[in-house]
Parts: sequence; structure tokens; C-alpha cells
Amino acid sequence: MIRELLCQLVSFYVLLIIIRVISSWFPANPNGPFGQIIRLVFRATDPVLLPVRRAVPFAGPLDLSPIIVVLFLNIVVQQFILGC
Repeated sequence: MIRELLCQLVSFYVLLIIIRVISSWFPANPNGPFGQIIRLVFRATDPVLLPVRRAVPFAGPLDLSPIIVVLFLNIVVQQFILGC
């Protein structure tokens, strides 16, 4: 039961990272309701993405940190540690 809950939490966090990436393509009004939701998504994902972003250099205009974090969460955490 706890393992299933942790699997769901990791999946939800991966979804937040994907929402963050997609929302970066479409800038929103920061004062509107959508902008406030995106600000919450950024606040939730920054603690994980910022250290990876500092450690991995940019590949031109691309930020590879979301890809690295999603791969790590899916492969290492979900498959090897939790066995989801």
C-alpha cells in the first residue's frame, strides 16, 4: 500500500515536470489564474530541477534538466527502487 502511494506520488511529480515544460512554451499572464497555477508548479519542481540544472551544462538553447530528472524518476526510482 505504501509502495503504491509512493509510485503514484512519483508519477504525479513527473506530470508536474511535464506541465512545467509545456507551460514554458506558452507564456501566461502571471497575475491570471493560469499564471498562479504555473507558479505553484514551478515552486514544486524547482527544488529538484535547479540542482540538476547547475550540474548539467545547457545544450545550446535546450535545458536538459527536466529530461534527466524524469528519466531518473522513471528508471531508477520507479523501476529499481519501488518496483512500480
